[in-house]
Amino acid sequence: MKIRMFQVDAFTEKLFGGNPAAVCILTEPIADERMQQIASENNLAETAFVTEASGSFNIRWCTPKVEVDLCGHATLASAHVIFQHLAYSKETIRFSSRSGILEVRKEKEMLVLNFPTDLLQKGCLPVAVTESLGMDPVEILKGKTDYLLVYESQKQIEELDPDFTGLCKATARGIIVTAKGEECDFVSRFFAPQVGINEDPVTGSAHTTLIPYWSARLRKKEMTAIQLSARRGFLKCKDLGERVEIAGKAVTYLVGEIDI
Repeated sequence: MKIRMFQVDAFTEKLFGGNPAAVCILTEPIADERMQQIASENNLAETAFVTEASGSFNIRWCTPKVEVDLCGHATLASAHVIFQHLAYSKETIRFSSRSGILEVRKEKEMLVLNFPTDLLQKGCLPVAVTESLGMDPVEILKGKTDYLLVYESQKQIEELDPDFTGLCKATARGIIVTAKGEECDFVSRFFAPQVGINEDPVTGSAHTTLIPYWSARLRKKEMTAIQLSARRGFLKCKDLGERVEIAGKAVTYLVGEIDI
């Protein structure tokens, strides 16, 4: 069996920046076990599996360890592949997923994700988890799958050096840390050792949590954001109420074929 595969750097305009994702284009669904084996072999934060279905597309995402309900950067990467390599002529791509219908539209050089907004509530974490971050946040919130920890400054976000063993004690997909930005509206980092990713370079899905928080706090609907990983990611964000828009660029690194 041969599967077309692409590797794309998402939320960046240059190679070796943003977040790399693998995109596998399937002619028919494959077994869950095989899908997870491919993702583990790729050893990237996410591998997306895309199957065309009656003019739209089905999409699933796997980390090296588990399948996840939502992934932003691999969806952006998949849309980039469909537009750039599969000669898709429409302006908007519709994906069916475990998180419902997701749309990606082309807007000049940007790709714009339209995702459901996360719902936030006050949260609390075991002391061992916050101690493993080395700094106490000023606020702890909990979304559907992740914790959101708010800090006082961008400098604190940059200086965090987590003990990932301690972070694994959090019962969540991951932990988002954030603060007001110095050169943008807000900054963040994302830690998810529970699903096999100590630090994710750029996490589109985390911005479904970040956007409503910062929109309310800054009283702005349109914002810019930077994810402060070593590779850095740049995102344009918009709060639409029940939905959010997350926009970024992408660039192809690799075009190949899996032979299994």
